[in-house]
Amino acid sequence: MCPHCRAFITTKDRVCPYCNESVGPRAVDRREPGGGSFLGGLIPTARFFTVIILVINFGLYAATTIYAMRGGNGELVSSIDLRTLVFFGAKVPPGLLARLGVGNQWWRLVTAGFLHGGLLHILMNSWSFMSLGPLVEEVFGGSRMLVIYFCSTVTGFYCSYLMSASVSMGASAAIFGLIGAMIAISMKEPVRFGHLRRVFVGWAMFGLVYILGNMFGMRVDNYAHFGGLVGGFVVAYLAGTPKLVRTATERLWQVAAGACLVITAASFLNMYLWFVRFNQ
Repeated sequence: MCPHCRAFITTKDRVCPYCNESVGPRAVDRREPGGGSFLGGLIPTARFFTVIILVINFGLYAATTIYAMRGGNGELVSSIDLRTLVFFGAKVPPGLLARLGVGNQWWRLVTAGFLHGGLLHILMNSWSFMSLGPLVEEVFGGSRMLVIYFCSTVTGFYCSYLMSASVSMGASAAIFGLIGAMIAISMKEPVRFGHLRRVFVGWAMFGLVYILGNMFGMRVDNYAHFGGLVGGFVVAYLAGTPKLVRTATERLWQVAAGACLVITAASFLNMYLWFVRFNQ
């Protein structure tokens, strides 16, 4: 939309054909030249970190599937056995940790967000993430998006750890965090994003209605969803949107994103070491 006459124009127009005023590039294009397109624009909505997270999720799903098949699990389309998911880092309640003979395994709060219990589970979460991830990454930038995703995962599964006695996993805690982030920015910057509030409150309400029932026989971790929603809202409200100018605040968010990546890598390293020891 032309910022001068409010007429609809294309993203390639540099001069409005209706009022002949110059139109500059969008803020997101100035922050990230190239627009974050994937496969040369074949998937125009895909953005870098969104794709990376999806690749990790599907890679771990393939690993858990292969491991479960070797163990004789014949229902991989509907579910992967809990033993496999626990080995690969699903969130487990304190009682199960005690029976396994281990103490605090903090890294499960991170690794659980990248695991899925079956084909339907990962496909539904991936569809939701592809709908939300690119938008959140465009609005907040890559660094803030990573911090929001990480913190939503941790707060979601920590809430589940405190309140639920079930084994749980999945990217939905982070997905609810992305919904919370968009609600937060619509409240913090109502001039720019206020029109999105109703949309994402609707997403949140749809999710809450959905998690009240166990559709398709799936067990739903309501506590992880709620914790992720709150975590994403809080982080996004504090973060705000990035500035075009490189400031100390922007560098701080880049450092925070790097710290999240390091903690995630350390979590998977802990999972692997525990996996090897336990199987021995």
